[in-house]
Amino acid sequence: MSSYLSPEFIHESWYVAAWDHEVTPDKKLARTLLGQPVLLYRDTQGQVVALADKCCHRAAPLSHGRQEGDAVRCLYHGMKFDRSGQCIEIPGQAQIPAKACVRSYPTVEKDCFIWIWMGQAQNADPAHILDFFWHDHADWRMKPGYIHYQAHYQLVVDNLLDFSHLSFVHPTTLGTASNAQVRAEVDRTDDGGLRITRWYLNDEMSPNHKRVAQFEGPVDRWQIYQWHAPAFLRMDAGSAPAGTGAPEGRIDLRAMKFRHTSVQTPETLGTTHYFFCQARNFALDNAGMTEAIFQDVCTAFGEDRSMIEGQQRILDTDPNFQPVATAHDMGLNQARFILQRRLQMEQTAGQGTSE
Repeated sequence: MSSYLSPEFIHESWYVAAWDHEVTPDKKLARTLLGQPVLLYRDTQGQVVALADKCCHRAAPLSHGRQEGDAVRCLYHGMKFDRSGQCIEIPGQAQIPAKACVRSYPTVEKDCFIWIWMGQAQNADPAHILDFFWHDHADWRMKPGYIHYQAHYQLVVDNLLDFSHLSFVHPTTLGTASNAQVRAEVDRTDDGGLRITRWYLNDEMSPNHKRVAQFEGPVDRWQIYQWHAPAFLRMDAGSAPAGTGAPEGRIDLRAMKFRHTSVQTPETLGTTHYFFCQARNFALDNAGMTEAIFQDVCTAFGEDRSMIEGQQRILDTDPNFQPVATAHDMGLNQARFILQRRLQMEQTAGQGTSE
């Protein structure tokens, strides 16, 4: 493991385990989160259950088992576990040992996400879950996406906190030449996150905006996003005809407004789950536009993944690598500081155990 990347996970946090459509009444989902195998399924009331995907008998995966009502039966030796993780039946044995249980994780469904708490259950306060209202709001349209990265989640965070790369990694999708020239404003927020602001005044549209725009000519465009640890990005972005007042808050009726979601949940120290979408508040009934925007984002994120996974392969060969900083690193450097502080707080409190 490169010293540039954290060898530990933040556990005392809500993470995204899946999009809600990935877990249905007739479909279980096995997914590794923070190095731990987890089974997700819906009980008879439609509520999401998350159990350690590891039978306490001989570590057989419960995801290979069978759901029976609200419970799951391991199909190795038949032990049956209820939604709390307690074993309620052992074939051929009347007495059930007190230790016959698997871990159950708190879950919440909100904004089309299935959220999971991987830390100590008593600390799981749903009030701390971030808001992604545009996922299922009537005034917005989006298509959800998922990518699996062969890379440490911090490399993806770094990528998202420095948009100067758009000029070079995404010249035909997200970027223009000005992305590498504009310095972002980076501010700490009262809730412990970062607010990063970029304005491109009297600029050309980015290629992805051009493909869905209802007007032509120069624009004032913006990328204003909030980042929160461990790895959540929520962005307000758009393009308005130049000189119509967007920087002052006057949004022209022809303007395009987007809300972007980029969420990373570590799978292991070398792999990452990436959940994303690009929502818009115009042309709501145009399903073809929804698909076109989705495919554009998929293409762009494929460009990112190629670069980031390449970074990971290089870092794997050089555990002592230390980066040379540039002026564009302000956001990611502050994010690294926030992540390290969160880890230290967990360690001081004796939290963060995954078992």
